Amino acid sequence: MYAVIRHYHFSPADGQKIDASLREKFVPLLKALKGFIRYYWLDTGHGEGASISVFKDKAGADESIQIAAGFAKDHMVGMVIEKPEIIEGPVRAHD
Repeated sequence: MYAVIRHYHFSPADGQKIDASLREKFVPLLKALKGFIRYYWLDTGHGEGASISVFKDKAGADESIQIAAGFAKDHMVGMVIEKPEIIEGPVRAHD
């Protein structure tokens, strides 16, 4: 398995709008990608959030990075304060 974690900063006032947009529009895009396993979104409620995308292999994860960048450009302009920090790698431990 291969995972991508994205760390976002945004205005807390936009949190609910971002949450809904991810749930309703972004997750279906990821689910359609080959090798998709799971997606999680964490919103701290204080203007920070993180997503975790898990795929069967690096190819699916790489494609998700491109999809996420396009989605942010099209749907989150003005809400995300800075470019997200992205870390990725093979999953080494899981249950």
